[in-house]
Amino acid sequence: MTASTPPGKSLRPRLRADAARNRAQVLAAARTAFRELGTAAPLDEIARRAGVNIATLYRRFPDRDALIAQVVLDGFAVVLDAARTAAQTARTDPLGALETFMLSLVDNRETLVLPLIGGPVTNDPQARDLQRQIAAALEEVLSAARARGAVRPDVAAVDLITTAALVCRPLPHLPQQQAATLVTRHVGIFLDGLRPNTTRQLPTAPTHEEVAVHLAPGPPEEAPPSAASDR
Repeated sequence: MTASTPPGKSLRPRLRADAARNRAQVLAAARTAFRELGTAAPLDEIARRAGVNIATLYRRFPDRDALIAQVVLDGFAVVLDAARTAAQTARTDPLGALETFMLSLVDNRETLVLPLIGGPVTNDPQARDLQRQIAAALEEVLSAARARGAVRPDVAAVDLITTAALVCRPLPHLPQQQAATLVTRHVGIFLDGLRPNTTRQLPTAPTHEEVAVHLAPGPPEEAPPSAASDR
C-alpha cells in the first residue's frame, strides 16, 4: 500500500460505474450475511442479497478469503479514518476527540465486520498494517491528552480499541433510540474513567502486539500421522 492508496483499498484499475455498484452491493451483502450467518455464509446467498449473479461475485472476489479480507479491510479503514480525525482534534480537546471517535464508530458499526466485534479474522498483510496505524493514531490522541493532563497515565491505545469494540456491539431486544441512549451514556462513563483524578490502579494492559496476534488465523494444524505411517 502506497501513500496515495486509500486505507483498505488495493491498487486496481478504475471500475465502470455499474461494476463499482455491483462490487459495493456484494460487499454490503457480505457484511450483513457474515454478521447473521458467520463467514460460512453461502456465496450464492450473498450474491442473491446483492442482486447479482454468482459469476459477478466471482469476477470481483475470486474466492471466499478474498471477500472476507476486503470486508475486514473496509472496516479497519473506517476505524483508521476516525482515529486520524481524533488525533488531529485531540490537540485542543482530547476527551472530546475520543468521544467523537467512539460515537462515530457506533454510527458506522454496520460497516465494522471486524475480529473484536465478532467478525472474521484474516492474514491479509494490509489488515495488520491498518491495525498498526490505528494503534499509532490512538497513541497520538493519548499523548496529546497526557500533555494536557486530561487522562490518567496508565491508559493505553488497547483500552480505547477494546472499549470501542464493546460499545459497537448492538444491544439486542431494545428499541433503537433506547439502545443509542445507553451507548452514549456508557461512552460518557468510560471517558470520565480516563480522567486522572482517580485512585483505582489498573492491571497492566496487554500491548497492541499481544492482542493483534489473536486477531489473525493461526497456522494450520498438522494432521496426525496415519496408522500406515506407524508400521
